[in-house]
Amino acid sequence: MNWIAAMCVGTVVLASASYAQQPGEQTHRTFRKRVVKTYTGQYLLYLPPEYGKDRSRRWPLMVFLHGAGERGSDLEKVKTHGPPKLVAQGKVFPFILVSPQCPEGQWWDTDMLDALLDTVLSKYRVDPDRVYLTGLSMGGFATWAWAAAHPERFAAIAPICGGGDPFLAWRLKSLPVWAFHGAKDPVVPVKMTTDMVDALKAAGGDVRVTIYPDAGHDAWTDTYNNQELYDWFLQHQRHADSAK
Repeated sequence: MNWIAAMCVGTVVLASASYAQQPGEQTHRTFRKRVVKTYTGQYLLYLPPEYGKDRSRRWPLMVFLHGAGERGSDLEKVKTHGPPKLVAQGKVFPFILVSPQCPEGQWWDTDMLDALLDTVLSKYRVDPDRVYLTGLSMGGFATWAWAAAHPERFAAIAPICGGGDPFLAWRLKSLPVWAFHGAKDPVVPVKMTTDMVDALKAAGGDVRVTIYPDAGHDAWTDTYNNQELYDWFLQHQRHADSAK
């Protein structure tokens, strides 16, 4: 099953000038266009063992975004790396884990991810102040991008071997960030992480970085095997000023 965007386009309204526009002129115009999208997709869901015992309890949520190699329609591929792999091996997490799949040949779409998060928040007992985001490679890029677009949605993020737009780093200044990269990464240069970290520091952000000196592109295995990452996530709650 793939993510499908169905678009319904409404009326376009153009303001007319009081006279016919002459060639070579510039005139003021306005427009209005209504666009409605519906997204459909699939994801892996993990609920902690205690989830069903206390129906009044709300749980932290971690969203995991996979890399380019796990795209497609076979959801089992999402278990190749990261937290879904660890769950498949028997690891128990004290939070809800949602791991969506990006369709073959596509890139993570932040509007689609927003729709997914809205759905998860409405269907499961999630604490909206403890939503954590992480991803590797293509998912690392999407982690930076989604958080920069909507920092108010997250309590903390951990992008791995990805990169972002340093000019947008100021939007993350109130959001705790822990970034990871391999110093010898031949696929995504480590500079793409350090540039974001430097920009965040310059903006006064709460950021830490781990560079594995001997690692290549696979900076995720050691990262996701480290319990300290999950403990760090759970120390954070969403800030009221995260979007300022």
